[in-house]
Amino acid sequence: MLFVLLVVRLTGLDAGSPLAVPVVLFPYAAVTSVLALSAMIAVPALRSRRSVTVAALLAAAYVALLAPRFIPHHQQQVPPQAPELRVATLNTHVGREDARALVQLVKSERIDVLAVQELPSAGIAALAEADVDKVLPYQELHPEHDSSLYSRIPLEHGGPLKADTAWPQTTAHVTVAGRAVRLVAVHTYYPLGDAKRWDRDLTALTSVARDSGPDTVFLGDFNASLDHAPMRDLLASGGLTDTHAELGKGWARTWPADKGLLPPLVQLDHVLHGSGLAGISVGERTVPGTDHRAVIATLALLPAEERWRERSKGSPS
Repeated sequence: MLFVLLVVRLTGLDAGSPLAVPVVLFPYAAVTSVLALSAMIAVPALRSRRSVTVAALLAAAYVALLAPRFIPHHQQQVPPQAPELRVATLNTHVGREDARALVQLVKSERIDVLAVQELPSAGIAALAEADVDKVLPYQELHPEHDSSLYSRIPLEHGGPLKADTAWPQTTAHVTVAGRAVRLVAVHTYYPLGDAKRWDRDLTALTSVARDSGPDTVFLGDFNASLDHAPMRDLLASGGLTDTHAELGKGWARTWPADKGLLPPLVQLDHVLHGSGLAGISVGERTVPGTDHRAVIATLALLPAEERWRERSKGSPS
C-alpha cells in the first residue's frame, strides 16, 4: 500500500480520479514508512538485506518529497518597511460558525481581508448582527455562489469570477501602498463527490492564476493538499506559493475541526500568493461551530526589484 501511494503521488494519477481521496494521507504514509524501516532495523526477525533496502528506499522517497515544505524559503529578503496585508480564510460550514467568535478573531488578529466559504444569507445576517460591519465595512457578498469577501480596505472590481468552476468564486481588488492586489476567495468541488469536477475546478483556477499577475492572493478551501497533482500544478503553472510551505509549516491540518478530542487530520485550507508578495507569518485558529480551522497569514508586498528577481528564477535559462 505504501508503494502504491508513492507511485500515485509521483505520477499524478490522483488528478480527476478517486485516488485523490487517499492521497491526503500521504504525510501519514511517510511517517509509517520511517517507522517500518526502524522496526526492521531494530527487530532481528524482520531484518534482511533485501527488506531493509526496500524499506530504506521507500522511506527516502517519501522524505525527499515531503522535506521541502518543512524548510523555510529564503529566496527573497523582505525589507522592514515593506507594506503588509493580513488575510484570513474560513469555511463556515454552511453558516454554523460562531459569528461573534469570528468577529472577535478578526479584531484580535487585526485582519485586513477575510474570505469565507459556505456562507449563506443567514450566516451573513449573523455576522452583521455580530457587528462585522464595524471592522470589515467593505464587502463583496455572494451567498448564492458560496464564497464572499469582507475587507477593512475598500474593495474594487468585485464580483463572481468568470471561470469553469462548479460554482463561481468571488474576486475583488484591494489597493495596498498604491498597488492593486487581486483577491480570489476559493472553494472548489470535493474529490469524494466528483473527482473530475474537482480537477476541472483546480485547472480553471490555474488558468486564472496565470493571468492574474504577481500581486495575487488565492485563499480559501481548496479541498486539496500539497500532495494532490492538480494543487501542485496550480502552484507551479499558476506562479503561486503556498504560505505554509514557504514558511516551513508544510503539515498544517485544518479539517475536520469538529471531532472533539480528535485533532484535524489534513490541510484543505490555504493562502496562496503570487511572486509580488512574500509570507511573513501563517497560522491556524479554531472558530467554534465549523468543521474547518481558519487560516491567517501576513503577506508583505515586495519591491519591484525583488519581484523581478523572483520571476527570473522561475524563467527558463
